[in-house]
Amino acid sequence: MKKIKTIGVSGEAGSFSEEAALFYMQKIGLQYSIIYLLDMKGVLQAVQDKKINIGIFPVANLVGGLVKPAFEAMGEYLFTPIDELWLQVDQCLLVKPGTRITDIKKIISHSQALLQCKQYLKNTFKNAELVEWIDTAKAAHDLSIGKLASSIAVIASAQCAKIYHLEIIEQDIQDGHPNLTAFIIAKNRNDIDI
Repeated sequence: MKKIKTIGVSGEAGSFSEEAALFYMQKIGLQYSIIYLLDMKGVLQAVQDKKINIGIFPVANLVGGLVKPAFEAMGEYLFTPIDELWLQVDQCLLVKPGTRITDIKKIISHSQALLQCKQYLKNTFKNAELVEWIDTAKAAHDLSIGKLASSIAVIASAQCAKIYHLEIIEQDIQDGHPNLTAFIIAKNRNDIDI
């Protein structure tokens, strides 16, 4: 095994970026320590400032298209892309334990997750308010700690249900199958070794 590296991901624990990081580190045989940086700007700022060795964040999805915040961040920071990976993203509808599907008045998630589940939401929750959040896992975390009302559902990973003690109302709600997301692995442009 190579020496331990610090990996920065966009999102909180349970995010798809964390899943991508775990997959990538296993693939290349690195030991790692993950730092959660919430969004793409945070990841690229940490890469530029050499606070992390590698940053991982999503850039495009087959259904949802370009991840616009990623491209905005890429225009602001200096970095070198070193690899990419495609990850199957399975979206789930999560609620606080005991919440029924008929209780749901609002659905919160990252804009990409809402886009990936657009037809499902239109068919199943045509009267629910859709609200964009900075990260899918952050939405799940905020629901679990009571920052969001119990009449709110979030779209996030099945892993988020385990981490934040939420119930999965429905799995694989994304409109596209497969639902692949491209992630970029980036390093500081002056680093010789990752």
